[in-house]
Parts: sequence; C-alpha cells; structure tokens
Amino acid sequence: MTDSHVLQADNAPGLRAGNMKWKLTGLFTMIAILYAASFLYTGSSLADLWNGLPTIAAMFAQLFPPNWGYAGEAWLYLSETFHMAIIATTAAAVVCIPVSLMASSNIMQEQRVLYHLTKQVMNILRTIPDLLLAVIFVGIFGIGAFSGILALVIFSLGILAKLLAETVEAIDPEPLDAVRASGGSTLQVIWYAVIPQILPQYTSFSLYVFEINVRASLVLGFVGAGGIGQLLQRSISFMDYDRTMMIILIIFLAVVLIEYISGKIREAVL
Repeated sequence: MTDSHVLQADNAPGLRAGNMKWKLTGLFTMIAILYAASFLYTGSSLADLWNGLPTIAAMFAQLFPPNWGYAGEAWLYLSETFHMAIIATTAAAVVCIPVSLMASSNIMQEQRVLYHLTKQVMNILRTIPDLLLAVIFVGIFGIGAFSGILALVIFSLGILAKLLAETVEAIDPEPLDAVRASGGSTLQVIWYAVIPQILPQYTSFSLYVFEINVRASLVLGFVGAGGIGQLLQRSISFMDYDRTMMIILIIFLAVVLIEYISGKIREAVL
C-alpha cells in the first residue's frame, strides 16, 4: 500500500466527520429559513407574545380562587362527557374490526377492489376534522350529546381502523399460510390466525382512542355537541373565570385518572 493510500485511510474518519458537520449545518440552516419564512408569512412575532403577557397575567389572576361551589354541576357535565366517550369508543371499536380487515392487503388478497375502496373510505374519514363533524351533526340533530357521539364515532373509526389495519398487515404471515394451506376459509384465517396476534394491540389502541375521545369531547362542547366542553364554553363566554378554573381542575383530575387506569390495563394486557 502506498503512502497516499495510508494517508487517505487515516483521514477517512475526519472526512466523514467534516461531511456530517456540513450536512447538519445545512439542515439547521434550512429549518431556520423555513421558520423565518413562516413567521413572515403569518405575520407572527415573539414581540406579539411579549406584548400579550400582561393580558395573560391579568386573566390568569382572575382564575383564582376557583369556585368550589360549582364542582357539583361540573361533575354532572363531566359524567356526560365520560359516557359520550364510552359510547363512541365502543361503537368505533366494534365497527373498526371488519373495516380494518378489509383494508389489510394480506387478508384481502383476492378482493383487491374492496381493499382499495375501503382504503379510500378510511382516508376520507381521517380527512374530516372532528370539530367539523360536530358542527354538521349539530345542524342536523340539534344541540346535545347525540351530535357529539356521532362525531366521535366517525372520528374514532378513522383512527382505529387505520392503526388496526397497519397492525394486521405487520403480523406473522406463517399462521395465515398454515390455515389457508389446510383449506381454511377467510373467516377461519381471521379467527385462528389474525385475532390472536392483534388482540393486545387492539385493546391498547381502543384505550388510547378512548383517552382521545375524552379530550376531543371537550372541544366539541364549544359548538354545542354536549359534555363538559359546553359548560366550559358558557363560563368563558360569561367571563366567569372562577368557574372556568373549577372546570379545568376537574378535567385535569379526570384525565390523569383515566390515563392511570388505561396504563394499568395496558400493562395487564401487553
């Protein structure tokens, strides 16, 4: 080996480090330019945030002390939110099973038309925001929890079907091939080879969507779709900030409790 080759081999780590440094510098430069362009395009600036800090502080001061006497009514509305999430999650969890199977390429090997059609329907469901769904259903069925439940069902179905379909497509193909080779039908393939492999993930996804639905129902209440969000919107509109703080505290406690219970269930299942 010549001296030049030895020198090149010795300098190789330094060259790679230098190239990586320039790549990272270029990447961060592009990100900085993108952020600067976004701030200019939207007309936003850190000065606006700084100027708004006194207003934020004044509003924050009005939140305390919370109106503890308002806790009873807030708990009733929270109970409605909780039941809305249960109904919507349960309905979506049931419907998502056949939908996700029809959207799985390894299950629908012989029904490609139905596979692609289901995929497009799932894309449409995920495209429509839950808030827009709530506005539509409130316009059709009126103000109340029923409109919020329908919006959450469609919203949850889009998420669950997508996650479960990807899980089905990633399962071990050998049990599927074994059932097919023994003459099993599509239903037998699903029951004996698919369900046992996806059951833990299905449970985890359902609990995750339930947590999302509890939070989403808070926002849906602002457009009249029931739940504690409707009460929160009313207190903010009338500038009853002490009541608003009481509602926020109850929501916080409920979310922490739900996440804790969901985590324990996931640990038991997975």
